[in-house]
Amino acid sequence: MRAYELMIIFSADLDESTVQASINRISGQAEEAGGKVEKVDKWGVRRFAYEINHKWEGFYVVLEIASPNALDEVDRTLRLADDVVRHKFIRLPVPEAHKRGLAAVTA
Repeated sequence: MRAYELMIIFSADLDESTVQASINRISGQAEEAGGKVEKVDKWGVRRFAYEINHKWEGFYVVLEIASPNALDEVDRTLRLADDVVRHKFIRLPVPEAHKRGLAAVTA
């Protein structure tokens, strides 16, 4: 399995329940692809260093995902979502994944 870190910035205009519903939908898609969401870290509303899409604030969420397959469908969903300001997938190096305790990570 490969380890990924996914950071999502949602629009700050959304309420907590809408953000949670989006996280649940994304987690479900990752699990359908054979992955497992190991950790969800909600950072809350943070101010941007510069204006993005006419917004100055966003709701940050970081997910740690272990998956044997590529998460292309999750990436596609996030690109099309209107409530997502930005998102970024990072494939974690094996030593970092082991350090974080992600499930049975291999190269």
